[in-house]
Amino acid sequence: MERISYQDIPNGMFKHLNDLEDFINNSALDLKLLELIRTRVSQKNGCAYCVDMHHKLLKHEGETELRLSSLCVWEETPYFTDKERAVLKFTDTLTKLARTSIPDETFNALLVYFTKEEISYLTLAISQVNTWTRLMKTFQFTPGNFKIE
Repeated sequence: MERISYQDIPNGMFKHLNDLEDFINNSALDLKLLELIRTRVSQKNGCAYCVDMHHKLLKHEGETELRLSSLCVWEETPYFTDKERAVLKFTDTLTKLARTSIPDETFNALLVYFTKEEISYLTLAISQVNTWTRLMKTFQFTPGNFKIE
């Protein structure tokens, strides 16, 4: 049961968040990589609505069942590229913040594959999906209802 329905959300709130999503999606970053990030953050935050949605979107982007089912244990599998592993490590670190800075090792691993501008977009993408998961955990939208249009 939803705590806050779609109709109860302040007018324009989702529009502004979706505008930010569009900004991120129109960056040089690959959409499949962005959905991998979004799915992983959703898993880390235990957001059933977001896991369902991003799982479906990632599958729509052509992701394999093996990688989808293994994302929750990505560090223990050989199915992800070194580039994806660097992003997933950064995603996990930024999602569960410590009281210290992001380790140099985690940041420097990104520099092998991304420009500083792209790392800025990655940071924003991770932060944005963390915002969405916190909203959904509060609002308690019913998982399973998301459909790709």
